[in-house]
Amino acid sequence: MSQLLIRGGRPLEGEVSIQGSKNSVLPILAATLLIRGQVELERCPRLRDVEASIRILRSLGCEARWEGDRLMVDASVLGDWSISDSLMREMRSSVVFLGAILARCGKALCSMPGGCELGPRPIDLHLAGLRALGAEIVEDGGVLRCEAPHLRGREIVLATPSVGATENLMLAGCGAEGETVISNAAREPEIVDLQEFLNACGAEVRGAGTGTVRIAGGKALHGGTYPVMPDRIVAATYLCAAASAGGEVFLRDARSADLSAVTAVLEECGCAVTSDNAGIRCVSRGRIRAASPIRTAPYPGFPTDAQAVLMAALLRANGTTIFEENLFENRYRHVEELVRMGADIRVSGRVAVVTGVERLHGAAVECTDLRGGAALCVAALAAEGETRVGNLRHIDRGYEDLRRDLGNLGAEIVREEARA
Repeated sequence: MSQLLIRGGRPLEGEVSIQGSKNSVLPILAATLLIRGQVELERCPRLRDVEASIRILRSLGCEARWEGDRLMVDASVLGDWSISDSLMREMRSSVVFLGAILARCGKALCSMPGGCELGPRPIDLHLAGLRALGAEIVEDGGVLRCEAPHLRGREIVLATPSVGATENLMLAGCGAEGETVISNAAREPEIVDLQEFLNACGAEVRGAGTGTVRIAGGKALHGGTYPVMPDRIVAATYLCAAASAGGEVFLRDARSADLSAVTAVLEECGCAVTSDNAGIRCVSRGRIRAASPIRTAPYPGFPTDAQAVLMAALLRANGTTIFEENLFENRYRHVEELVRMGADIRVSGRVAVVTGVERLHGAAVECTDLRGGAALCVAALAAEGETRVGNLRHIDRGYEDLRRDLGNLGAEIVREEARA
């Protein structure tokens, strides 16, 4: 099994460029199914989840190839409308392909999606929205059999602002007759990026970033070149790494507007965070302070994906910080591993109480999920001795090269690959 060996106690210094966003590029890759022509995605991150999406595209008959950090996708010809169970199980966001396949082919066959085990994340909102647009969907033993020869636009009110459901309905709406209106839509920056990609290819979508998204269906979409937005959660991870280890880092291409909820907490804790058009700088000297209670919430609230890495940064803070996780039931699976390193964390239901300790020590720990794995690395940077972080397949789903980036910032970190 591959593992990272991290020797803590070294402040971080230097600059890294932030990779393209995982949570943005995945729905964009699904959106390429709507386009009869070649799409060139700039700053496309090489991730396990991206490779899984490429396998789905190729299984449907698309052409996809890498040219450096650019991914070329051509969906001019589709030979299938079904996705195998093994491909669907690789990641949770595979469900976003459903709306695009229905819009393009009028039918789809797939199984329920997989992904990190963060608790129940039903796709009921996805299916209800697609049914409202005219799709007939039968669930049979975990298999979704979908027919939609004539999607028709209408207003859909989401019970909760689901990111995935908003994206799925945006894609389906592009293939529907008339206008589709999504009310109580998710407002995340990745939704805006999807809108900008679709519009760059000839779609007519407006309202992303607000609670109401409008899609004028039936537009002929064309290929083009599009730069994927920088990954705000990767940026949050490296900001928290600097807060944990101390030092001064500059994150090139990071967008402060996307990270205001995270940077506000870090500033409260004593970090100096500044930004300009080029990126974000974070300076942390000495032990940071505990923060006011942190409650995860849909954007623009504090992102659930940044909860674990911020918790790791606060393990040695002066004082006590309370976390309240409001989006996923099992988002504290990393806590037990952090406790192995000497952390003082008490969990009761959705609440975690983190009391700062004088010292953390290295230990052998295992990644439990994507962001929890990153949190172990953030904590290891401040720990005495060596930490061995195993089960890196989770980290590889969302971080292009965590070892490279942290190493470029001065961390003492080595990756040992599993032997065949």
